[in-house]
Amino acid sequence: MKAEVVTETDPRFQTEVPVAIIGAGAAGLVAALSCKAAGVEPLVIERDPVPRGSTSLSAGLIPAAGTRFQRERGIADDVETFAADIQKKAHGQADPALAALVARNVAPAIEWLADAHALPFSVVHDFDYPGHTHRRMHGLPSRSGAELVDRLRQAAEEAEIPLLTEARVTTLIRDASGAIRGLVAERPDGSAERVGARAVVLACCGYAGNKALVRKYIPDLAEAIYFGHPGNEGEAVLWGEQLGADLRDMTGHQGHGSVAHPQGILVSWAVIMEGGFQVNLLGKRFWNESSGYSEAAVAVLKQPDGIAWDIFDLRIAGIARQFEDFRNAEEQGAVLTADSIEALAAKAKLPADALRASFDEVESHKRASTPDVFGRDWSRGAALAAPFCAVRVTGTLFHSQGGLAIDDAARVRLAGGATIPNLFAAGGAACGVSGPEASGYLSGNGLLTAVALGRIAGLNAASVAQAE
Repeated sequence: MKAEVVTETDPRFQTEVPVAIIGAGAAGLVAALSCKAAGVEPLVIERDPVPRGSTSLSAGLIPAAGTRFQRERGIADDVETFAADIQKKAHGQADPALAALVARNVAPAIEWLADAHALPFSVVHDFDYPGHTHRRMHGLPSRSGAELVDRLRQAAEEAEIPLLTEARVTTLIRDASGAIRGLVAERPDGSAERVGARAVVLACCGYAGNKALVRKYIPDLAEAIYFGHPGNEGEAVLWGEQLGADLRDMTGHQGHGSVAHPQGILVSWAVIMEGGFQVNLLGKRFWNESSGYSEAAVAVLKQPDGIAWDIFDLRIAGIARQFEDFRNAEEQGAVLTADSIEALAAKAKLPADALRASFDEVESHKRASTPDVFGRDWSRGAALAAPFCAVRVTGTLFHSQGGLAIDDAARVRLAGGATIPNLFAAGGAACGVSGPEASGYLSGNGLLTAVALGRIAGLNAASVAQAE
């Protein structure tokens, strides 16, 4: 993989555009729509034949506080509580200014997408996500990231935003003053095009698909299944290093401990939060599942063969069916059902006595509303009732959370504190709000920074282009 920065005294280009946006996932497409709404036509450059990115592999849920969608469901929420939740989950290690920035800007961004581009958002109102004080996860009807990126792409097409696909940006070009003046994009046939731009937005996600960088920053998951987009090769990080950018929280990441194996399908954490639990191949529980699905990745991978089973019931399955991924898991036979715990153990090839003991212990804590030995609070967990369900899962790495530090305009910061005035970063290319640990990842943090920072980056890149 080539990712370099070159300095040229008098750079010349084959094509000139006001704003170039690298990457056509949620961050890039939101940036493009925002830029166009500000009166500047951007060029979006995407390495794949069709825009997908990490967004397409997610549940497509964006956390936001104080939206009209929440009010319609009687949910009273506010930006300050949201920012506090972000910081609490990150153990106080997230950049407070960045947490406040994204918490403040994401709700207006979602409502703008709904109003200006007819994205039919609604709030997930029937279960809680770990770490969120209120129900604030917003998604589209299928509750899938594939629908989110498809609708954003459609909106970009309707706005007549140029999209250059199958073009991989390999090089950023700067002038002697340090300002970014353009880039080089390579095509599958080996040809290359030099594109000049008055402003550039890095929306090319993080580095979780780059094995060398994962070994360097997230060694615990170096051998884990990578469940993100193959395009997450860390170009933004590598360009940032060469530019002298401030790289922050590089060990931060999102894992997931509930991916059906071997089917490779995300199983919603709702199956756990609504009263389900996890056991290992010995039929025994091994941790506090309510901590969060990101830290679940390492917890599951530490078990025999790196495997666990999600145990829940048909009521919970009904809730999870609002997610397209869960419906796909059922269609592919990943979800086992049985009329008794012993029959479920037989189907899953788990020790029946051990699974029964784990089940009975959980249910006793629910009846008594007491925490268990791992510290999980069962006071809100509904009792499980036959038919029971189980899914064989493993731990995976989704995406990195560390990246380029930015200011409140989403401009890339240098290590010395200055900014590059015409270079912006959003989504996984920018440092997120999870801090340096997997346990700092609050549900939805990835799409939070994609949408909020994409909107900010697009508007400010347009402003720079207009001023120049």
